[in-house]
Amino acid sequence: MKLHIAVIGCGEFAANFVPLFQAHPEVESVCVCDLIAEKAKVYSERFDVPVIPSFEDALDDENIDTVAIFTQRHLHGPMVVQALEAGKHVYSAVPMACTPEECGAIIEEVKRTGKTYMMGETCIYYPCSMYCKEAYERGDFGKFVYGESQYFHDLSHFPTDFKNDRPASAVPPFYYPTHSTAMLLYALGAHAVKVSAFGYRDTEENTPYAVGENPWDNEFSDEFSLMQLSNGGTARISECRRIGYKAPSSFISGFYGTEGAYQFNNAQHLYTKLTKAGVDLTDVSDRVNPYVMTEHKNDPDFKQKVANHTWQWNGFSPVQDAERERLPESFREMPNHNGHMASHQFLIDDFCTAAANGKLPRVNAWLAARFTIPGLIAHESVKRGGELLGIPDFGDPPSEE
Repeated sequence: MKLHIAVIGCGEFAANFVPLFQAHPEVESVCVCDLIAEKAKVYSERFDVPVIPSFEDALDDENIDTVAIFTQRHLHGPMVVQALEAGKHVYSAVPMACTPEECGAIIEEVKRTGKTYMMGETCIYYPCSMYCKEAYERGDFGKFVYGESQYFHDLSHFPTDFKNDRPASAVPPFYYPTHSTAMLLYALGAHAVKVSAFGYRDTEENTPYAVGENPWDNEFSDEFSLMQLSNGGTARISECRRIGYKAPSSFISGFYGTEGAYQFNNAQHLYTKLTKAGVDLTDVSDRVNPYVMTEHKNDPDFKQKVANHTWQWNGFSPVQDAERERLPESFREMPNHNGHMASHQFLIDDFCTAAANGKLPRVNAWLAARFTIPGLIAHESVKRGGELLGIPDFGDPPSEE
């Protein structure tokens, strides 16, 4: 049975996904919804789709079996639970929720209803994560020891509407953790069990990060953590909103094992293999960087353009080629409808295929919780001056058998 999808939230981000939902062979229809009627009208005209008046109307409509939630990040958890309770499949932008309890409630509703839930985490398909996962599973690193991943997205690079929406823009950085946690944890197939974290108290003029200036009384624009992982390794995970950096905003800077290591900076990706004499170094940049980036690597301003996000949106990388083979033919005719290191097409195919066939998507509720909850606990550690805290875990997803 093909899907009938209501896209909830007609901001800048959701516009990247409506055409992909429309083009997917498992989708029959798409409608849109926003509390600001004018935004929904713009979407309706732009994508030639009908408008449904409200989220509640979408949940009550028996013809709609799926909702895709692109609302403000702190609203996701309760809305997902409502949608699952109403018997809908749910695609949700990140994060999963803002409390471990909300994450647990989503898992319980997925178990109770049997409906498909997926969190649209782009970074499991970032080439750096895919390379590290591929090499780690091949045994190139030996046993995992230590890794570093981060999401550096300076507030100045956010859209004006977002910056003016303080409940959205001033959310604690670790309440939006999955662009940093997911890359490393997915590559490892591990989860975080303990965390200690610290933060940078923002002191800029007119900052939204201050007591009384946002719903969380959050003072921290940047947060940094050390996490103990279930495989015995350690990860340094960072989420920053006031930092002099631009691109790639999400990346693994280091991945170290007992037998090998991966290191990255700007456009250079290096793999080193331990030997008796030292190490064998291999530059794997041409495998990890997008094809279009590699085509320009001899340009005189290449590094400057990389640092300013010139080639890190639509273009696929060689390391993504195996995944590209399963994409529907309709997507291959849409080269410009992609984004975030060419991850969007993978995400929408994951979800639509899973929902239409009753399968668990890749970033299912259990995995989404393992990407989300470490950040929520890390922020609590920040508030407690770095206190070491345990991270709740809801276990592995059920076997598809």
